[in-house]
Amino acid sequence: MLWSTGISDMDQIGFVGLGAMGRPMAWNVHAAGFELSVFNRTASKMDPFAEEGITTYETPAALARHSDVVVTMVTGPEALRDVTLGGDGVVRGLNRERDQVVVDTSTVSSEVTMEVAENVEEAGGRFVDAPVLGTVGPAERGELLVLAGTDEETLAEVRPLLDAFGDVRHVGAVGDGTSMKLTTNLLLAVMMEGFSEALAFADGQDLQLDDVLDVIQNGVLGAPLYDYKGPLVRNREFDPQFPVDLLFKDLNLVLDAGGDAEIPLPATSAAREAANATRGLGHGDEDMMALIKHLETVSGRTVGDS
Repeated sequence: MLWSTGISDMDQIGFVGLGAMGRPMAWNVHAAGFELSVFNRTASKMDPFAEEGITTYETPAALARHSDVVVTMVTGPEALRDVTLGGDGVVRGLNRERDQVVVDTSTVSSEVTMEVAENVEEAGGRFVDAPVLGTVGPAERGELLVLAGTDEETLAEVRPLLDAFGDVRHVGAVGDGTSMKLTTNLLLAVMMEGFSEALAFADGQDLQLDDVLDVIQNGVLGAPLYDYKGPLVRNREFDPQFPVDLLFKDLNLVLDAGGDAEIPLPATSAAREAANATRGLGHGDEDMMALIKHLETVSGRTVGDS
């Protein structure tokens, strides 16, 4: 039993959402020794888990009926509503006589986070708002940053599970995890667009890409993000770690929240439009470093092209 610091009988983990992020996260739950079951709306994505003897369910409600903790990792607000609040959603499978917990690791709006949390609590469960910071590689390695919004007691009980995903940060109450994730993705987008513009500008000045990357990374502007993404431009590798489509989705969530709070976000708005332009060119399913492609299209140059 792995829940030595939590509720001792919470070892049945149901995982909903086996996409690019959810799949490796679910495997890490399994590798950590928890009793895992899974659900995915595209049933074929459950096949590798079934082949390993992991129980699969036809609905989120059925999975929830047999779980102590349900983890959700889906693409956005409507998907989360569907798998939790729909007719066969997680909430329908919660039992007031069991101390069940729902942990959402998706990136959604604050409104949807609170809506799902309220419905979980009304059904007798507890809710942890725990979006994760990181892409597919860190998810595979169990090196995500988990931004947990919940009370201290519940966090202590689910921490052994969250540890399977990576490093856990308690950022406040339910809703604060979502707000923290949107804050970080705001900065991520602005950094990526600024990086793309700098590389495109440097190419227009006939500077060598490796020289530019060396100067950036060895001065005050250096960042692990640029250290990782720069070589992708040089090698023209845009396999999705964090697709442009999802970045665009998150920026819409940020700007909606900023509008509600009457906080101007001009750089974020520009980054959103850059992401939209990239999507319009057909690169939405590529890594966010593909933001550079809309600049290349306009300038007629290709950065890193040997």
